[in-house]
Amino acid sequence: CPVILAPKNSSVAMPPPADIVKVAIEWPGAFPKLMEIDQKKPLSSIIKEVCDGWSLANHDQFALQHADSSNFYITEKNRNEIKNGAILRLTTSPAQNAQQLHERIQSSSMDAKLEALKDLANYSRDITFAQEFINLDGISLLTQMVESGTERYQKLQKIMKPCFGDMLSFTLTAFVELMDHGIVSWDTFSVAFIKKIASYVNKFASDISILQRSLAILESMVLNSHDLYQKVAQEITIGQLIPHLQGTDQEIQTYTIAVINALFLKAPDDKRQEMANILAQKQLRSIILTHVIRAQRAINNEMAHQLYVLQVLTFNLLEDRMMTKMDPQDQAQRDIIFELRRIAFDAESEPNNSSGSIEKRKSMYTRDYKKLGFINHVNPAMDFTQTPPGMLALDNMLYFAKHHQDAYIRIVLENSSREDKHECPFGRSSIELTKMLCEILKVGELPSETCNDFHPMFFTHDRSFEEFFCICIQLLNKTWKEMRATSEDFNKARKRVMQVVKEQIMRALTTKPSSLDQFKSKLQNLSYTEILKIRQSERMNQEDFQSRPILELKEKIQPEILELIKQQRLNRLVEGTCFRKLNSRRRQDKFWYCRLSPNHKVLHYGDLEESPQGEVPHDSLQDKLPVADIKAVVTGKDCPHMKEKGALKQNKEVLELAFSILYDSSGQLNFIAPDKHEYCVWTDGLNALLGKDMLSDLTRNDLDTLLSMEIKLRLLDLENIQIPDAPPPIPKEPSNYDFVYDCN
Repeated sequence: CPVILAPKNSSVAMPPPADIVKVAIEWPGAFPKLMEIDQKKPLSSIIKEVCDGWSLANHDQFALQHADSSNFYITEKNRNEIKNGAILRLTTSPAQNAQQLHERIQSSSMDAKLEALKDLANYSRDITFAQEFINLDGISLLTQMVESGTERYQKLQKIMKPCFGDMLSFTLTAFVELMDHGIVSWDTFSVAFIKKIASYVNKFASDISILQRSLAILESMVLNSHDLYQKVAQEITIGQLIPHLQGTDQEIQTYTIAVINALFLKAPDDKRQEMANILAQKQLRSIILTHVIRAQRAINNEMAHQLYVLQVLTFNLLEDRMMTKMDPQDQAQRDIIFELRRIAFDAESEPNNSSGSIEKRKSMYTRDYKKLGFINHVNPAMDFTQTPPGMLALDNMLYFAKHHQDAYIRIVLENSSREDKHECPFGRSSIELTKMLCEILKVGELPSETCNDFHPMFFTHDRSFEEFFCICIQLLNKTWKEMRATSEDFNKARKRVMQVVKEQIMRALTTKPSSLDQFKSKLQNLSYTEILKIRQSERMNQEDFQSRPILELKEKIQPEILELIKQQRLNRLVEGTCFRKLNSRRRQDKFWYCRLSPNHKVLHYGDLEESPQGEVPHDSLQDKLPVADIKAVVTGKDCPHMKEKGALKQNKEVLELAFSILYDSSGQLNFIAPDKHEYCVWTDGLNALLGKDMLSDLTRNDLDTLLSMEIKLRLLDLENIQIPDAPPPIPKEPSNYDFVYDCN
């Protein structure tokens, strides 16, 4: 190849120093300037240099901001986010802008006031501006405008209703954005302000934007202040919220359920059951089922999350009974056990009228309690002193006996009349099953901030947990018989049977049945025999051959498989993922997208207005991070954004999905993965980019699966042939080599 030499006078272009950023800067009415910013220089001197270029005095009254849709101000804290090729704008300083808007929103001109509030709603997303506006007591000004707004413009409202609605909408939007920064405490607001916001929930039902923001404010008040919870609970009733669920706007429905969840979550323990009774009276469950779950539209992630939270909070009402021990001396509680006996064996006479002796009656009761499957035949109340499941198990048994009487009697009599020691003890099984169902549904645990795993079938019945138990106890009885378990060694049999029953329930739940009947139908197709087949199939797929030749073969092909997994992870990073920015309100969704460049050298990322339907192009993502600049990838509690204080940051599931990229001296890119799969994909991919091992559970599972498949493919020709543990012996040398011929 010919070598091309540069002329003597020419210079070879060198890459710019790391601290130099090339940008374009705009100023209204002037041509944009192209300039290099030295990140080591103070920001004030850079602004002065820009102002001098356009002959602008008083440079301290100016600032730089991003010229994209965010319009965020550039400060000493965030200046490292400026990338090569960025377009910036010279504008008035945050303090100056805040002062001007503070004056403009008090204008006597309705048009000027409306335009100012619109600008305020936009600028309030920026924490730099928000701090300056709040320092001017801007929050108090907005609350005063809300408190007096309706009266002040009552006459104008009739002739300028659209204008009034827009003004109020922008005012509430600005308030929500300012409060979202967490600078001002929620405890500072008056009852008059709360009353006004609560009134908007009824008065502006047709104005979506006002209703949306009013509901968001109420939710934040309840979640962030105990005092405000009490005040909001007095001002807003479930009856006022229910109509908003019967509309067609899913976003309004989501905000409405979020307010109900917040009131439910913050209610004192003694008030929570009372609130649940009100929700039942107002038929909340059936309204959600009809207008949300079975509506002719897909349920978005935020709605799914709120339904999940409502499901968890509803089941958590069972915690009190689950943790309550039975008092063996309490006659009312003992009467429940007697009622179980009466329904099962249909005693012809009441105990008080029995003609037999007391000893004879005691003997009969002991025999019947043994048939019912209790451990303590003399005093079955002792069986319910362990927590969990406590009294909840007895509640379930009584519900089953009363509402599914035929099935209850059949199970009890069928097992009490068996003589082959294969009877399934109803009492002990019910206690164990109740405990297991509480574990499956995580009764007593707070809802996760990221989970949206709700089950439609639990919204189809007012007593869904009890009905769930009734289906599962019949399943347990059926599986017990299929497994030919014996009651002689109940603990050993219970462990084996319960493992299978739990697997049957979990497999049925993963299909998300739409009704309890559908759930029951799924279980019928998951008999013990079917579970054995599934296990056998999975075992064959994950079979681990331990002979030495197979282990050597696995060792040989493992690097190829790991390289394949690595390429898959990197390809997924190239496709990119939409991440959610979680905040204290969690109401107003904010998204950002991150993806790897096809040449694996740069991470492109940027904020999005809404969740994307597909891949986001590289050129629409404003920010870049060279892979070469990445110093480390940290996870969980080591992440900078997980070290902050706050209820959200302490959530275990959020911790398990958090990871951060550390770059430069103090730069960081913080992530909360949408789910565990994406977490594994991204942490694996980033470690692969840094030349480190991929250590996630997903990699381990993929490696096992692919290795197993590859081994089986290579051994297809050896089917039914025994593979020896040692290589065959080398034969002795022949006595002569006469059989060797020279072909030449």
